[in-house]
Amino acid sequence: MTSYTWTEPGAHEVAAGVYRIPLPMPDDGLRAVNVYALRTDDGLVLVDGGWAGPEGRNALVKALAHIGASPQEIDRFLVTHVHRDHYTLAAMMRREFGAKVCLGRDERATLELMRQPERSPIAGQIAKLAELGAPALADRLAARVGGLRDVADWEPPDEWLDEGRMLLPGGRELQAVHTPGHTAGHLVFHDIANGLLFAGDHVLPVITPSIGLEASLSGDPLSAFLRSLAAIRARPDALLLSAHGPVAPSTHARIDELVDHHGARLDEIHRLATAGAETPADIAEAMRWTRRGLRWSELDPFSAMMAVFETTAHLTLLIAQGRLSMTMRDGVRHYH
Repeated sequence: MTSYTWTEPGAHEVAAGVYRIPLPMPDDGLRAVNVYALRTDDGLVLVDGGWAGPEGRNALVKALAHIGASPQEIDRFLVTHVHRDHYTLAAMMRREFGAKVCLGRDERATLELMRQPERSPIAGQIAKLAELGAPALADRLAARVGGLRDVADWEPPDEWLDEGRMLLPGGRELQAVHTPGHTAGHLVFHDIANGLLFAGDHVLPVITPSIGLEASLSGDPLSAFLRSLAAIRARPDALLLSAHGPVAPSTHARIDELVDHHGARLDEIHRLATAGAETPADIAEAMRWTRRGLRWSELDPFSAMMAVFETTAHLTLLIAQGRLSMTMRDGVRHYH
């Protein structure tokens, strides 16, 4: 089995009454997003919604038919965070079928920015890139990205969620846990009794989640992410049901790998900064990226932007740890 078989369409049972449904992500390297359907006494509860569009809608309807269900039976979507591949199809399905959409309360600021049709979703990142030593990259991105096409996909949820116990019809209990880092309002849903963690993008089994990729920029997303990982690591272990990738047997084991990865990245970035690569862009250029070990110059503009912001997140934590300091020179950050 290859690492890509998890994208095979359909409804794949991962536990009693719980189905993993991979939905397509058009023109995206991740290829698919996992939506999870839970049977309840009042119909279906879906964790995450998918990417709005006819491909995602039709794939979801077809997958539900495989388990003898229909979209009219969806009672609600529990959306882990407000990224396009998690939120927008839920909003689209609500317009057609009436299902309730629920989202973490701390996603409100980003959602409000996403509802501005003239604003690029990465306007904040583009405006910051010159300060991070990558003005040419900012120009390339500004020339390639535009505003949002359909504000209806970003209508507010029916319910803002907080941490706490959620009792589903029929008796299944989920614990909503606030896990900032990937986004400020990210939630995971922990089914302790059945040993399941619906992890969204907080813990991914194969790739490393991006940090702080949201319209409303976070000040120290890596610190928040590591604290969130520690909080989930302190809970009972569970089958890892993530948004991208196959099912993994242990959430704890994958968290340990992610913590080790970021520890190694912190040490690498500290070494590069003390060796003279002072700006975030300079440091990102000296590193290798993705599982293929690409150079920064080999990345597409969006991935290159993410790399600069990932580097900056590590630099921010290194300052908090007292390992580096930062000065501004001609409007550009320099780390020492």
